[in-house]
Amino acid sequence: MGLRSSDSADGDRNGANRKLVLAALGVVFGDIGTSPLYALRECFNPAHGIAVNEANILGLLSLILWSLVLVISIKYVGIVLRADNRGEGGVLALSTLVSTASTNWKVWAPVSAVGLFGAALFFGDGFVTPAISVLSAMEGLTVATPKLERFVLPGAVLILTSLFLMQRHGTGAMGRLFGPITLIWFLTLAALGASHIAESPNVIFAINPLYAVHFFINNGVMGFVTLSAVFLAVTGGEALYADMGHFGRSPIRKGWFMIVWPALVLNYFGQGALLLSDPTAIKNPFYLLAPSWLLPFLIVLATCATVIASQAVISGVFSITRQALNLGYLPRLRILHSSEEEIGQVYVPSVNWLLFAGTLTLILSFRSSSALAGAYGIAISSTMLIDTILVMMLLRVRMEPHNRKIIALLSLILIAESAFFFSNLLKFAHGGWLPVAVAIGIYILMSTWQEGRRTLAWLIAREQMPVRDFMTMVEKEPPTRVEGTAVYLAAEAGGMPRALLNNLKFNRVLHNRNVLLTFVRPEVPFVQPEERIEVQHHGDGLCRIVARYGFMETPNVVAALRGAEEKGVPYEPDSTVYVVGRENPIFTSGSGMPLWRKRLFALMGRNSQLAAIHFGVPSHRLLEVSSLVKL
Repeated sequence: MGLRSSDSADGDRNGANRKLVLAALGVVFGDIGTSPLYALRECFNPAHGIAVNEANILGLLSLILWSLVLVISIKYVGIVLRADNRGEGGVLALSTLVSTASTNWKVWAPVSAVGLFGAALFFGDGFVTPAISVLSAMEGLTVATPKLERFVLPGAVLILTSLFLMQRHGTGAMGRLFGPITLIWFLTLAALGASHIAESPNVIFAINPLYAVHFFINNGVMGFVTLSAVFLAVTGGEALYADMGHFGRSPIRKGWFMIVWPALVLNYFGQGALLLSDPTAIKNPFYLLAPSWLLPFLIVLATCATVIASQAVISGVFSITRQALNLGYLPRLRILHSSEEEIGQVYVPSVNWLLFAGTLTLILSFRSSSALAGAYGIAISSTMLIDTILVMMLLRVRMEPHNRKIIALLSLILIAESAFFFSNLLKFAHGGWLPVAVAIGIYILMSTWQEGRRTLAWLIAREQMPVRDFMTMVEKEPPTRVEGTAVYLAAEAGGMPRALLNNLKFNRVLHNRNVLLTFVRPEVPFVQPEERIEVQHHGDGLCRIVARYGFMETPNVVAALRGAEEKGVPYEPDSTVYVVGRENPIFTSGSGMPLWRKRLFALMGRNSQLAAIHFGVPSHRLLEVSSLVKL
């Protein structure tokens, strides 16, 4: 189809076993797997004015079924999963893939901006998904008995507080439980739905897409408005692509077609069958599928499922934060690895507590999953549109056989997703503005940091002395030499770092050996070990080490020096001093970014993690040198 991953990754993933499929169930499908809790109920929200009758029930079920077919089965599972960036997925990985695949430099800037905004939208979703998922599960208490309604809100707050507190311990131990619990959840969905389909088998007629067409004919404008509720059934599709790097394509496809899709369809159709026989069950058709004796178990299971779904989104936000940071879109943040075995499991404390504050504010402000449904959808539908557009661009760049047919198919899906987007846009004034506002704010932060760093790097590079000129100067006026090694962190793999030049200028001293260490970020998730370290010898005790790390990897000074030692650069930790430069910008008006963005850039810089800490520089051998730069 024109979208290929690396052969080695394909070989590993084609041999995926049942354990990997089970693990994928617990992470990849958590979000979409909890949609039956509220999706069909919201389709019949009184605000939409859709009557609970046979024609509308079959029409909505047909819409949900074919939405799952087009958006999830065909687009994400069938096409988008093949657009991986060396095994990694997600909107940032996809945008970098499109940028590097195109030879037209004019493509880079707009694609980068689109990918950046898609990542910002994902942050906005990170606030809403945990809130609506946990609230919808806790609302099952009111089905058991109305007397428990007063415990719904405190219970949701307690569960989410515990979830965010747990993040600092990592998800390794809990992750082993995710897969089996989610499997039980999907089997329960299927069993509950199948039992009611057997009682009202005529619900099977909804497989015919003509019922979806008749739904729009019968309901007109309100049918279009209801599309925003239908869209709730496919939220979580982006997670299939974003989490591909953890499990690979094959386990996700097997999990979807063998377990998830059949279970979802059976449950939605079961809810429809229940409504056909009892229209009053619309108050909560999911929980009313279960007999009263099973309700306590179902509430507990649903709560576990929503916690897992929330965990998947939170982990996704952590992962995309690290990608954005390593691609230069965010300032250095404190990132902790929560697992020694899994490289993808990271914890970002500042982002965790920001998500917690936002999620708690949403729960206390909206107070019910129905009210939150208004804030849910715009960000996700926008991200899905961006994914489709970027994949179509990638197919267009890689004009291989059969790509025209895939582009034509994606064009039809794009029309359907556009309808979802514009329907969700109608909810803008009813809470939909919130994730969009969050996304715009985060986009401003990321684009400001990206532009500020680019400008700062250009200004520094313009003043840098070429290595040849430096060697000539040292040869003409030899400075005093001292024992030991000095390692200078250099942002650019070109001229001499300012910290070294300032040391020479003011102290007239150089170490016997001087190492210029530069971390380079190729736009790939991982770098092969044999490609990581490059050593350049310039003579007279000066060499440059270029260490390459992908956007899913964490650079480390000591590890880079150990790698260079294998290539002939001696490393003596006890006689090595690490010199880190720190540029402090001075604001000037009239050129470059607006003054307010310059001040925002400086504020972000002051609150970023120190370079020495971020790159793992041994603190007891650290020397920091500051300098001023006019910005």
